[in-house]
Amino acid sequence: MRSDTGRLVSVKFNPVGRAQTFVADDLPAAVPLHPGDSIVVHTDGGPAVATVVRAAPQVAERRRPPADSPQRAVRMATHDDVVSRLKQQHREREAHRIATLKVNERGLAMKLTRVELAFDGSKIIFYFTADGRVDFRELVKELGAEFRTRIEMRQIGVRDAAKMIGGYGTCGRPLCCTTFLTSFEPVSIKMAKQQDLSLNPSKLSGLCGRLKCCLRYELPNAKGVVHGGCGSEGGCDNPSGCGSGGCGSGGCGSCAHHS
Repeated sequence: MRSDTGRLVSVKFNPVGRAQTFVADDLPAAVPLHPGDSIVVHTDGGPAVATVVRAAPQVAERRRPPADSPQRAVRMATHDDVVSRLKQQHREREAHRIATLKVNERGLAMKLTRVELAFDGSKIIFYFTADGRVDFRELVKELGAEFRTRIEMRQIGVRDAAKMIGGYGTCGRPLCCTTFLTSFEPVSIKMAKQQDLSLNPSKLSGLCGRLKCCLRYELPNAKGVVHGGCGSEGGCDNPSGCGSGGCGSGGCGSCAHHS
């Protein structure tokens, strides 16, 4: 069930990444929200400090959280909240440095991507990429003793790592996965052939080293609409492309604009 009323605010937790939409009914209506303002929000993982960003009302409405979602803006951030967040970011960078040293000392075949410290300091999450399974039990014990808090290790794929780090594609625009794509859909070399593109791997690969996501949504769709995003895989009616899948099974699911 979705709530169709209520004030909305778009925020980012990091400079890199897709904006998220939160319900802002708990904030005083008389308090205007401007891009760059810091607010405290409640997420699935607990409270966090986020930065308000500009977003088209239609986009924010399309991303409205479900009625039972915990995603709500709690209050405007105080000076102490902002200082705590700055200290938190410093600790995250230090945790990344120390963890990287320990990974190298142990010769573990893994690469740290990002470190996140919970707003309340209850845990530190280390995101990493690896070609296979990694036995990091001793590493977790060391990190727990070093930082005296709960440690979580989460293995992610190279495409998720690129989404976290961000960057610019060969088109000169920010990576699609950090701006509007909501999920990663299968991409094949066949899609490049359908668009008569050069099959040079260096031109077809993104920063993650995998085939570019745009090879999928820049296909003409089954009805011949250019950049429809579905190729000949289904009956997608959406002329603006399908950013989050479902076309192969005959429906668009939740579609995202590509502009």
